[in-house]
Amino acid sequence: MAIDVLDVYLRDRKVGAITSLGGDRSIFTFDEAYAADPARPTLSLSFKDAMGDLIRDQRRTQTRLLPFFSNLLPEGPLRDYLAERAGVKSVREFYLLWALGADLPGAVVIRGPDGETLPPEGDESPPTSQREGEVLRFSLAGVQLKFSAVEKASGGLTVPATGVGGDWIVKLPSTRFTGVSENEFSMMTLARAVGIDVPEIQLLPLDRIGGLPEGIGKLEGDAYAIRRFDRDGSGKRVHMEDFAQVFGVYPEDKYKQASYRSIAKVLWVETGEAGITEFVRRLVFNALIGNADMHLKNWSVLYRDGVTATLSPAYDFVSTLAYIPDDRAALKVARTARWDELDLDELSYLAAKAGLPERLVLTTARETVSAFRESWDKERRRLPLPPGVAEVVERQLELVPLARAGDRAAPARRARA
Repeated sequence: MAIDVLDVYLRDRKVGAITSLGGDRSIFTFDEAYAADPARPTLSLSFKDAMGDLIRDQRRTQTRLLPFFSNLLPEGPLRDYLAERAGVKSVREFYLLWALGADLPGAVVIRGPDGETLPPEGDESPPTSQREGEVLRFSLAGVQLKFSAVEKASGGLTVPATGVGGDWIVKLPSTRFTGVSENEFSMMTLARAVGIDVPEIQLLPLDRIGGLPEGIGKLEGDAYAIRRFDRDGSGKRVHMEDFAQVFGVYPEDKYKQASYRSIAKVLWVETGEAGITEFVRRLVFNALIGNADMHLKNWSVLYRDGVTATLSPAYDFVSTLAYIPDDRAALKVARTARWDELDLDELSYLAAKAGLPERLVLTTARETVSAFRESWDKERRRLPLPPGVAEVVERQLELVPLARAGDRAAPARRARA
């Protein structure tokens, strides 16, 4: 029986291979030339040891790919949708990665044997009618359906049939929650006003999006579009990874296996003061808007030069409490995830445990609160806020102790044990 091997590239540089061992088992090995190159581009921080050296031991997995590769695949409805059209069972990650490998997040490219872009004829092969250009080969995780898109000359957006080469991510309206597109557009617009690094975004009606695939059901409302920051203006791939990949955990553990303190510690080592300042801004901002979904996959690093990590631009800022009430953030800050315990003392503890400059953390938090309050007062009536969002923000400004941190005289609560 032939052995299937997927070659793993960063752009055009081969970095390794994933070999199927049968029974959905696989093994990942690094390319010898890549491993021996001291100037090699970074695939993932999860493949580096404490000294920054490449971890080269062969890595076998049972039924799943390694977490780094598993996290390249979509989740939920989008995974099922793409797997069905590729003729691949959604649980068979090796073959799903093969089918979607032409346009993954970041600079990773997966190439099958002899350049085949889909698994060979057999149990994992799509029906002939689906092998003639209908497969949407694009993958990004999320609750809403997202597709790679390119700008049309008329100013609208279109979804290429193959999904390859798009400069935008289009997030179609949620069929479960009303106004999610407007919610995200509003929160991202507000974030930019506060000083957070936000890509170009658009809110547009569905009739301005051409080429939507069939079979996605009836959709109502506007779509939200964000310019891809893992592609430069010329379409060149820019490598990135989210923190589920950094920590080597599977997508289903994105709420369980780390804390914001853990993220901050990595960012301090890898990105320094600039990364930590932006991290604190985003942490405070999302507490104030009531975003209980800032899990590991909603924080990413970007490798603009191919080697050095920087915090990626912001994405997926939504006031989730407008849909699902929750008294906690997605992850612990340091000791607690409760909104009503997020104060200056908690940030001081985070700074101490993550090895961060306390003054930088607290000053940034205070400045962010002040900027948030000023921007919220100015922008809230101009934003397309769906019902309930403004009320959530107002409640958070009363509930979260950090919301009073803009006043330097506001005391931090006594340290918790």
